[in-house]
Amino acid sequence: MVERKRVIVKKKRKKRRKRKLILFAILIFFLSAVVFSAFQYWEGKKEAEERINDPERNEEMEEYANEFESAEPVDGKLNMLILGEDSADEGIPRTDTIMIAQYDADEQRAKLVSIMRDTYVNIPDHGYNKINAAYAFGGPELLRKTIVENFDIDIHHYAIVDFEGFEHIVDTIAPDGIEVDVEKRMVYTDTADGLYIDLHPGVQTLNGEELLGYARFRHDAESDFGRVRRQQQVMGLVKDELLSFSSVIKIPKVVGTLIPYVNTNMSETNIGKYALSFLTNTPKELETMRIPIEGSYWDEDHSHAGAVLEIDEAENRQALEDFLERGIRPGSDDSEVEKEE
Repeated sequence: MVERKRVIVKKKRKKRRKRKLILFAILIFFLSAVVFSAFQYWEGKKEAEERINDPERNEEMEEYANEFESAEPVDGKLNMLILGEDSADEGIPRTDTIMIAQYDADEQRAKLVSIMRDTYVNIPDHGYNKINAAYAFGGPELLRKTIVENFDIDIHHYAIVDFEGFEHIVDTIAPDGIEVDVEKRMVYTDTADGLYIDLHPGVQTLNGEELLGYARFRHDAESDFGRVRRQQQVMGLVKDELLSFSSVIKIPKVVGTLIPYVNTNMSETNIGKYALSFLTNTPKELETMRIPIEGSYWDEDHSHAGAVLEIDEAENRQALEDFLERGIRPGSDDSEVEKEE
């Protein structure tokens, strides 16, 4: 009887030691992951900051952040204004990419709306003009007001993406490039804008610079419509690459690389929070939409604005509200949006 008790006691001790070893191993793994993530984050941030040194531009971006009147997200839906900054014309910043990205963690849904830059809208205190003129007149805050005025959609945060930063982010996520099926021959050079595009049709693996050129190309019959379509396609490809198993471990470095190149009013803490949420509640697809919607616009020309896209304001406002708030895609009879990968 005594011998049996000794055996039982020994077994219990072994189990306790085994549990302690397992817990210790988990703790070591967790601490190693934290240290690795922190190292990767600061390495990415340091590398990016070494490439950027523009105090005047940093001051301007700080003013943008202070002026921006962000609303609070409703029902867990975060609306982010994404702006791709174009080269300045006589010192005036322009944006040739205007997107609203919505992330709903509860429903695990991600949506992307592209607003064409020539869309003719009412800019508060400036009258009617192309929507990208709002950014030139008053930065992201005036653009936010313009979107609220014309489409009745609240914006919670903004991100101004530096094109050079996009290239480095892509190269960090996918050092070997991202596979794209280039639909046609694309050749265009703009030395003033630093844009050199030379792509052949077919499935190819593009690096950051080439992928950016693919997304920005518009010198064909499709013009800006084709560029908007490719921009949305590229956003989906980058999202898929980022969430692939091989790229997940690079996310801390990607975030560190992204922060110096992307000017935003979102804090680094919130960036980390939403990045973690996106990883743990990953949307399966990226649902997309374009403003103006098909059949709701026509070409016009105005002396103060040049060639523009005039729109049926009520139809586009309702379509955008349906897409973001109720998940209804324009032209669909279903209650759910058609999903595009």
